Amino acid sequence: MPSVKTEEHHDKAMGLDVMHPALALRLLASGQQAAAKVVDAAIESIAAAAQIAADVLSKGGRLAYAGAGSSGLMAMTDALELPGTYGIALDKVVVLLAGGAASLTDLAGGYEDDMELARKDVRDAGIGAGDCLISVSASGSTPYALAAADEARERGARVIAMANNPGAVLFQNADVAILLQTPPEVISGSTRMGAATAQKIAFNMFSTLVGIHLGHVYDGHMVNLKADNAKLRGRRAIRIVSDIAGIGATEAGRYLTTSSGSVKIAILLAAGAEDVAAAQAALTESRSKLAPRLVWRHGTLILGF
Repeated sequence: MPSVKTEEHHDKAMGLDVMHPALALRLLASGQQAAAKVVDAAIESIAAAAQIAADVLSKGGRLAYAGAGSSGLMAMTDALELPGTYGIALDKVVVLLAGGAASLTDLAGGYEDDMELARKDVRDAGIGAGDCLISVSASGSTPYALAAADEARERGARVIAMANNPGAVLFQNADVAILLQTPPEVISGSTRMGAATAQKIAFNMFSTLVGIHLGHVYDGHMVNLKADNAKLRGRRAIRIVSDIAGIGATEAGRYLTTSSGSVKIAILLAAGAEDVAAAQAALTESRSKLAPRLVWRHGTLILGF
């Protein structure tokens, strides 16, 4: 049976409960830092996973996240950020957290052991061919995560697996396996710490690369954000249009009003698109990507065709 590193005892944790608080915190911080470093070894697999997810979304499919406990929370956090950050439609992102809303008040419940619940959740969500499910588990053997991945695969979905132990059962038959080989936890078995930290970083990287592939990032700006509150409409969206187009905030605001809040359309209008319809046609032709359409010439941003 493969070694379960996430359950082993940390060799520097002896006496943690009687350490000076500052020393204890330094040890905890070093554990978090060590967890973050393991993500480097998973870059190629994260890249492969992001390509699959982007391909699925670009063809109208859905991206589903499945997990239990702390791992499920990491997955849910990433999923919930996608619509606001990258403007991905709400109905294209599915969250399967073991126990659903009940887990938000009783995370330690027995939901993670319920394999039939996982299968039912996948079926009820309609996950199948043309979709992608990313299933996450620190140990790589959580029954809910295993059953969700298995059910999704049987129904024709692409499956990405993320776990913190080499040889994890969850990796079997996955299209892409993301191994985040974190060292033993400072608090033995508390995978909300090191393992979850590595998962959060990996998810951040994964979803950001998905957004880049879909054309929702331009020069480090979130150009497909959903400007649905005063902060986003009044400051962030205006700043993005202003920065990219090289125009003042007032002018950027006017273009955003004309574009009904679409940052991409506003940028294309600023670059010389005749009207909203012409800007939308340019985006459709470039598969929603700004890069092929924008050219700087003599210090002015223009539409390049």
